[in-house]
Amino acid sequence: MKFFEFDTIREIFSTMRQSKLRTFLTGFSVAWGIFMLIVLLGSGKGLQNGVSSNFSNYAVNMVNVWPRRTNMPYKGFKAYRRLRFRDQDMEMLKNHFPQIDKASGIISLYGNTVSYGKEYGNYGINGVMPDYKDIRMLSIEAGNGRFINNIDMSEERKVVVINQRVADNLFRGEEPLGKYVQIGGIAFMVVGLETKTSNDENGYCYIPHSTAQTIYNRRGYTDEFYFTVTGMDSPEANEAFTLALRKTLARSLIVHPDDTAAIGVWNMAENYVQTMRIFSTIQLFVFIIGLCTLVAGIVGVGNIMVITVKERTREFGIKKAIGASPSNILNSILIESVIITGVFGYIGMVLGIGTLELLSLIMENATGTGGDGPKVFLNPSVDLNIVLVATGILIASGLLAGYFPARRAVNIKPVEAMRAE
Repeated sequence: MKFFEFDTIREIFSTMRQSKLRTFLTGFSVAWGIFMLIVLLGSGKGLQNGVSSNFSNYAVNMVNVWPRRTNMPYKGFKAYRRLRFRDQDMEMLKNHFPQIDKASGIISLYGNTVSYGKEYGNYGINGVMPDYKDIRMLSIEAGNGRFINNIDMSEERKVVVINQRVADNLFRGEEPLGKYVQIGGIAFMVVGLETKTSNDENGYCYIPHSTAQTIYNRRGYTDEFYFTVTGMDSPEANEAFTLALRKTLARSLIVHPDDTAAIGVWNMAENYVQTMRIFSTIQLFVFIIGLCTLVAGIVGVGNIMVITVKERTREFGIKKAIGASPSNILNSILIESVIITGVFGYIGMVLGIGTLELLSLIMENATGTGGDGPKVFLNPSVDLNIVLVATGILIASGLLAGYFPARRAVNIKPVEAMRAE
């Protein structure tokens, strides 16, 4: 007999209609297991994506260093002395720490009037180095020009990269590339259009670091350092790097070794590694809970199938008495298990995915993170392979749970089977 025959399928559906409660309970165990597995794993992934997206404005291995005031007298210098970073300080750090990859000084100026024709506005002016683009993950799409390069730096060119907000306000739809804007009364040629920071409240303009030093009387000095680091994949390694960085700069700037507040350090790499470690633990915990839910579904399916076979022993005896073969009866049990677990597994999957989408929408509206602000919950998703494997496990468990008692039941003589209660 073929495994799938029309009469067998029709008989199975007839049996399922006659035993609606049993069919529902079996299917509910499957659907609930798949549903909870998807919701739990998807929610954990959504939280991880939301928090991870808040690091997207910078490279996740970025370190920012800035000078403050000293709090302790040291080697003839009084307390509360304002510190300043020099160009050679950054070169010294790059030579001293092999972990440093890309590096840029930055001179930040705010409230500067930038004009083009009759249009003008007050925007932030940042004097930066070429690596700043990769450190800040800035975006200049094809056809939008370029960022600051080394030739701009060496020749102290008066070129500027503007973001989309500045372009919209000043050029009013006109092509900005190659045009000249006035920054503090000095003409700068627009060589690039940056689009990532377009939704910030303030517009930004990026000019060569060396040009900013000359124009704004900062020759040899810089406001802050930005750089990326490599090879530090643990919080302990990042903490040790931050401590060594403070000590090295303290020696260079003649700061008391214990005056840790004199130099500000923001190690995003350390924060990112710690955050990802936390989420790895959360994901493992969620996976274990989902696995336990799946096991509960397996146990539920198995128990119901055992009870089902036991209740239908009399039915099997009658079928054998009228000529049904043991393989025919056994196949009907197995096909019924496959149909129930497959259909309800799909239902659980659809409901789980729908719940994740609804939860994502609710979280975005509740926290107001539909724009570019900080996000808590973003793009919840589950690996389809995990869902398919889980469904396969439930189907297999249903088959096994029904196969052994069914095989024993169909091997009983028809007379004895019809006497079963």
